[in-house]
Amino acid sequence: QVHLVESGGGLVQPGGSLRLSCTASGNTISIINIGWYRQAPGKQREMVALIRGSSSPIYGDSVKGRFTLTRDNADDTVYLQMISAKPEDTGVYYCYARGRIDTYWGPGSQVTVSL
Repeated sequence: QVHLVESGGGLVQPGGSLRLSCTASGNTISIINIGWYRQAPGKQREMVALIRGSSSPIYGDSVKGRFTLTRDNADDTVYLQMISAKPEDTGVYYCYARGRIDTYWGPGSQVTVSL
């Protein structure tokens, strides 16, 4: 089992920056893929940024060039750095991890981009 906990969400102004953190605990050695998804009101959950195995991060088209995903293996933590925030970035951000069989989700962290 893997347990994921997000932190760092909140209110940010358009054009501003925010950093989300996700710390994994439990059987973290089983994690193969890890990253972030988000869900805006009335919309489907979408991939924001993802690390597959030891590959470089991949990003959703709407966040390319603005979001950066990094992984600290020593602390079992991934970070999502957001810059140039847009109102359409508003939503609940979920940390995601996948092992060989199981998929894990964090409880979610609200991000609101507004004046």
